[in-house]
Amino acid sequence: MAELVEVDGAEDPRLGDYAALTDAALRKRYEHQHGVLIAEGPNPVRELVTSAYPVRSLLVARERLDDLTDVLAAVDAPAYVVDRPVLETVVRFRLHQGVLACGERLPPADLDQVLVTARRVAVLEGLNDHENLGALFRSARALGIDAVILGPGCADPLYRRSIRVSMGHVLHVAQAWCRDLDHLFDRLAAHGFTTLALTPDPAADRLDGDVEVASEDRLAVLLGAEGPGLSTDALGRADRRGRIVLADAVDSLNVAAAAAIAFHQLGRRCG
Repeated sequence: MAELVEVDGAEDPRLGDYAALTDAALRKRYEHQHGVLIAEGPNPVRELVTSAYPVRSLLVARERLDDLTDVLAAVDAPAYVVDRPVLETVVRFRLHQGVLACGERLPPADLDQVLVTARRVAVLEGLNDHENLGALFRSARALGIDAVILGPGCADPLYRRSIRVSMGHVLHVAQAWCRDLDHLFDRLAAHGFTTLALTPDPAADRLDGDVEVASEDRLAVLLGAEGPGLSTDALGRADRRGRIVLADAVDSLNVAAAAAIAFHQLGRRCG
């Protein structure tokens, strides 16, 4: 059960984990130095509470307490209760949903430990947009992707905006970092993964018919950054290339949308 702690002022040092959430540079430094993450809104907070990440504290607008009895009952951490003006002064924006939680980051996962149990993985290169990352992780959890590997140039998927856009599901998807493509492809091969690079190139095989990899025991789907896509190096190393068939007037999709289609086509069957 959470301990309800009344806090009167925005300058109270106990609220430091939540300060200035709109200052991206400050928040990135703070969160990595202190090993924390922020979940914003009832659904992401509930996902944090049920995830492997320890809950450090809650910050709740007083009028939302009755709506969060399940969360408060499940948390062994302080819940700072404030009036809404105090909350919005601390975080520096209008937080309509009135609840946040601070969690503790876990140590980085070992790449081999993640790959050894996975059957379907997404490998990302250069995805530096937090909203795209959040949407991609939400689709990954929903559509049978066991793990996401973050390659060179990727942003932090545990940043507040990613957690919010993912509706907290990023906190349940196995993930590992590997910033060296040589090592990444070596480890994928060592664990028996077939690699499929997603590209809009019309010469690539169609995901809806030509690509015969859905039955592979282990499959890694490679996705590149919005705009440039996968690097020439990554495309050249992949075992296969696949494309989503589009209308002639559209040359590509947002990477998160493309990922969702690919995951639906190639992920483990759920349900």
